[in-house]
Amino acid sequence: MTEKNMKVGFIGVGLMGHGMAKNIVEKGWPLAILGHRNRQPVEDLVGRGATEAKNAAELARDCDLVFICVTGTPQVEENIYGENGILAGITEGTIIADCSTTMPDSTLKVAAAIKAKGGRFLDLPLSRTPVQAEEGTLAVMYGGDPALFDEVKPVVECFADTFVHCGETGSAHTVKLVNNFVALGTAMVANEAMAVANKAGIDKQALYDVITAGGADSVMFRRMAQNVLNDDDTVFQFTIKNMHKDMSYYTHMAEALPAVATIASAVHQTITLARVAGDENAFGPRIYDLLCKLNGVER
Repeated sequence: MTEKNMKVGFIGVGLMGHGMAKNIVEKGWPLAILGHRNRQPVEDLVGRGATEAKNAAELARDCDLVFICVTGTPQVEENIYGENGILAGITEGTIIADCSTTMPDSTLKVAAAIKAKGGRFLDLPLSRTPVQAEEGTLAVMYGGDPALFDEVKPVVECFADTFVHCGETGSAHTVKLVNNFVALGTAMVANEAMAVANKAGIDKQALYDVITAGGADSVMFRRMAQNVLNDDDTVFQFTIKNMHKDMSYYTHMAEALPAVATIASAVHQTITLARVAGDENAFGPRIYDLLCKLNGVER
């Protein structure tokens, strides 16, 4: 299919999805989107030339390629299996690309259900942040047939500049969970270390300068540190609730294998504590604030 005759559908135009969809429509692809409880991004995209579908079945019926970018497994499955879900409207050859962070065992079932209806499936999760989604510079990992990815790559290139084939169907969603464990584990180590250093009376800027000059430096440390130094949590626009969801998926996957995941359990419990004791809708860097409070010091 070419740019002129491939119609693209998009489900989930939230923090990540809005930027992705914006870049698709602005680069000339016919785009239909599914309405969102937050009307602002929907209205913005319609203003840029997108059309709005009534439900997922309509998108699947009318589009050649449908992206799903929703919170997690329950939301993906609702959009697939629901009364007006994708399976109710999918036609022969339609491609479904799931960009969500979801459970790999669910991915395999979804892929099989789509195939049984004549559709085709890629797991296509993302890395980087909403800032890169708006810029069109996300990184994507994909599982499934490389030839199928080649069909959709001209569209994916609208919002991403890095592409990694992880293996067969479901492999990319597995890699995504491992990637997020490393990222969130690093974030929890950074927040705890900076909270302990704060209680010890260490100068925050001096700590930052030492860590960023050596082997302990990382992108995630620098993101967490912006909250400590500048009271800025916007460099990591990922809520504690979603962090908890991702770590729950990872620990569930490890238990099902089974595989030893002791560090993951500690990370999961730290995020659980933050979700229970604080604001679950706050961005992840705010876990530092909670740890300072628990340690009896001002942030």
